[in-house]
Amino acid sequence: MASADTTLLFKRSQFATRLPLDCSYNPSHFWARQDKDGMWRVGFTKFATRMLGDMVDHDFEAKPGTAIEPGQILGWVEGFKAISDVYGFCSGAFVGVNSALQNNISLINKKPYADGWLYEARGTLDDKCVDAHGYAAILNQTIDKMLEQQEAQKSADIE
Repeated sequence: MASADTTLLFKRSQFATRLPLDCSYNPSHFWARQDKDGMWRVGFTKFATRMLGDMVDHDFEAKPGTAIEPGQILGWVEGFKAISDVYGFCSGAFVGVNSALQNNISLINKKPYADGWLYEARGTLDDKCVDAHGYAAILNQTIDKMLEQQEAQKSADIE
């Protein structure tokens, strides 16, 4: 478990997580961490894995060496609750997928910020990326919208 001095504790409604402080995050609920060689490792945030449910399958159309851009669809992941595209996080080159997921896709849910990463890339991060505190603000906005939708649905069900 990550220590309190290397993570930001986020708690809201019925969701709690620790956001690693050494990651960058984007509004699509992906994280990226740069290694000492300048390569970015990218994965889903804990919030994304909760929304998708237990992972079932995945595939990437992007091949090593392919030029990528932020927001570009690189592949997809299927969870028990939903299917999600996997997007480019930076401008640069796709390096490859996490081969460990081939035999153990549940790593995405069990260790999203460690062994459950999705792919690696080299390049410059998207300017929409934020630090853990910025991502906590995004989570607050996202949860506000979800709660508003739940209330609207309850009101519609009553009428």
